[in-house]
Amino acid sequence: MRQSFTEWTKSGAPWVWLNAGAVAICMIMVVGLLSLIAVRGLGHFWPADIVQTNYTENSNTIRMIGERVQTVEVPADQLRDSGVKVPEGTETMDRLLMKIGNRDHGGTDFIWVLDAFTSESSKPEMLFAAERREWGNFYGYLRSIKESGKEVGAHTGYDKSAEYLTLWDEFQKRIERAEMIHDQIKDIEKGKIGSINYELERLRLKERSLQLKEVNDTAKYAAIDARRAELNAEYEGLQGELLDLYNAVNRDSITAEIANGKIVEFKVAHVVRAFLPNDMGLGGKLGHYFAKVWEFLSDDPREANTEGGIFPAIYGTVLMVIIMSVLVTPFGVVAAVYLREYAKQGFVTRVIRIAVNNLAGVPSIVYGVFGLGFFVYFLGGHIDDAFFPEAKPAPTFGTPGLMWASITLALLTVPVVIVATEEGLTRIPRAIREGSLALGATKFETLIKIVIPMASPAIMTGVILAIARAAGEVAPLMLVGVVKLAPSLPLDGNYPFLHLDQKFMHLGFHIYDVGFQSPNVEAARPLVYATAFLLVAVIAMLNLSAIQIRNHLREKYKALEM
Repeated sequence: MRQSFTEWTKSGAPWVWLNAGAVAICMIMVVGLLSLIAVRGLGHFWPADIVQTNYTENSNTIRMIGERVQTVEVPADQLRDSGVKVPEGTETMDRLLMKIGNRDHGGTDFIWVLDAFTSESSKPEMLFAAERREWGNFYGYLRSIKESGKEVGAHTGYDKSAEYLTLWDEFQKRIERAEMIHDQIKDIEKGKIGSINYELERLRLKERSLQLKEVNDTAKYAAIDARRAELNAEYEGLQGELLDLYNAVNRDSITAEIANGKIVEFKVAHVVRAFLPNDMGLGGKLGHYFAKVWEFLSDDPREANTEGGIFPAIYGTVLMVIIMSVLVTPFGVVAAVYLREYAKQGFVTRVIRIAVNNLAGVPSIVYGVFGLGFFVYFLGGHIDDAFFPEAKPAPTFGTPGLMWASITLALLTVPVVIVATEEGLTRIPRAIREGSLALGATKFETLIKIVIPMASPAIMTGVILAIARAAGEVAPLMLVGVVKLAPSLPLDGNYPFLHLDQKFMHLGFHIYDVGFQSPNVEAARPLVYATAFLLVAVIAMLNLSAIQIRNHLREKYKALEM
């Protein structure tokens, strides 16, 4: 039977379709945004081909070597206004962004050129790219390898040959050797020497504490001096090992020809990896791609955070969220239980609930200012006076750090946990409480053993929302503990292992720093996308873990609700 438009409208079907359409549009937008971020970010790690081309402008021709990064259309009138000779009748021209690398020789990594002015473009198989610890990428032709200043292999042509492949294999072996020595240097500098310096500082503070307490026991001072002497002797031995390792790692060097024909030389120790993208098959490029992604996830940053990895930022973000969750959950649950189960329902509790709801809407930077003023300067300063007088005037907890960042975010997200927990407590039938009391349980036992377990799925919902908000916050963290580059992780092998007073890195701040504070904008842009995608992935994993716990609790206590 045909239905009239009025009847169809009154049935509510249009609103169902409207809501379904809105949800579908939102899902498409979210998936589209994540796909854009993923493509722009993860595509950065694919080994792009290196192009050699001649570029002619104003009768001057130069050879260029680099990667094609981006092409944009530019109006011809705009080019004419800037002094470029554009052929008559041309309305637009393609402008090409080339990553030419070799910043230590040319002064810049990227250059814009007009695609129409390029000619004789080719992709020679012998062109190699080298990722370096400093000065960014290098592009050129490998010419020779030197060991302690003496040439051990050379090649002068531009065509691929057996002689060249032998030279290239020798180059790869020496890069692997340098990487092994770098790992040994890192183990000594950050591991052994770092532990020695940490213990020496603890001895200094212990000695200072004895002096402040006016302790005259010479045996205690002698024990400190003896241990300090042992550590200094161990330090001197490690310094000797480091000197030998640095001499070994700097043994090898290479010479290479760059775009202008000049032969340059640099140490193999400066190279992280070298590869021939124009000579790589699909399998080789896939292997390179996953190696780069793993480096991004597991390595430390370099080159002002525009190269290398972001593992310290991942570590700091996850650790901060875990500490924040441990802090916010009990306080939020206790506050909600008191408001719902113990407090007299009236004007005061209504005002408190309004205040809690309003706190959820306070700008996060306000929490950061409060955390800096109250937690760091006031509370941290008094903790230093009471427990760490020997470290003064250098602050211990009277400076931004991991603990104050976690507490500030716990304060920021506690209203979410309170509201979610109250909603969960409200949904529990009164008959269950009365049945427990009738069986002889006290009110506290009823809360602990019946009410709170049944409300635990709602509590976990609050925690999930708290994690989602806290993990992406940046503004308050800039004031209470996050830094551009942390020399060490907050959790390590030095007592007391978890250093709550230490500053840390964070994915959100890393995105801000790389995107807006980097001197090399073009090199930093793809890393902004990659880090943003990773931040979304980390938040999703944390939320999925919490959702899994919530679903388990919901199934566990489902029988009590029936």
